Amino acid sequence: MSEVSYPKVQFVEVQAEEAGQRIDNFLLKKLKGVPKSRIYKMLRKGEVRVNKGRVKAEYKIEAADMVRIPPVRVAESKTQVPTALNKVQALEKAIIYEDSRIIVLNKPHGMAVHGGSGMSYGVIEAMRALRPKAPYLELVHRLDRDTSGCLLIAKKRSALRFLHQQLQKKTMTKRYWALVNGQWPKKLKQVDAPLAKNQVKSGERLVRVTEEGKASLTSFRIIETFQSTTLVSAEPITGRTHQIRVHAQYAGCGLVGDPKYGEDAINQKLKTKGLSERLFLHAYSLKFRVSPESKPITVEAPLPQPLENTLDYLRAGNSLGD
Repeated sequence: MSEVSYPKVQFVEVQAEEAGQRIDNFLLKKLKGVPKSRIYKMLRKGEVRVNKGRVKAEYKIEAADMVRIPPVRVAESKTQVPTALNKVQALEKAIIYEDSRIIVLNKPHGMAVHGGSGMSYGVIEAMRALRPKAPYLELVHRLDRDTSGCLLIAKKRSALRFLHQQLQKKTMTKRYWALVNGQWPKKLKQVDAPLAKNQVKSGERLVRVTEEGKASLTSFRIIETFQSTTLVSAEPITGRTHQIRVHAQYAGCGLVGDPKYGEDAINQKLKTKGLSERLFLHAYSLKFRVSPESKPITVEAPLPQPLENTLDYLRAGNSLGD
């Protein structure tokens, strides 16, 4: 087990770019590899000082604050991201847009956006490992592990704040391709149904429509109709967990390849026909502004080949139904 060492007292002046974040998050970035428990212990004991005074973990730092960071040495238990792995290296090739403020990745199916829940690392940890000299890389939003497509990463805190404002004000447009079971009702343009998370006995997290849930709204548009399925464009107005998947199920048209909310018979047919068994959900388009003074930009991620193969199968007149 390797050791993380910061042997000397550090005095760090907060830059304007860093202002507004909590001191605990600031320290986690400055002391890479030091666990959260050690950071909080340092704050509780008063080892960390801001402008010579003690602060709590929730203190929000301001530009020109002088932060005293004590020496720290800990055994590093965090799993190192193996940058030689093909799927880690492939993330550099998956970049579809980059400038001084942001990166947009075409996230591959099957890779979580961050570590946890049994995953030692995810996209953000892998990107930080691939770019060790990058001072700041943070997820702007999330995609489910089984969903592919446009994933936005901020390279500056100011960009992160501005992009989060767009998400909160619902001025960022996110569109997905989704293949759903059955014929999508032509008159159904929006699904407005509150969603709540719950866990079943196995510990699996599921989302369901319930009056006690949070307000949730998704717009749907028919793109192409097949014998037993429909390709739709889905635009989530709100950003709830599994929102598109559950709203599609609620409309009577669960997503193809969805093990939680889809139809087992159709999912099984994907396997017997040698087609992609993955969830057919792909974030194909993002529209946003990088800065307050910039014009909106639209970034698109091409549909992965396995999903294109499924569409080619259906366009040939084949069906996934009975």
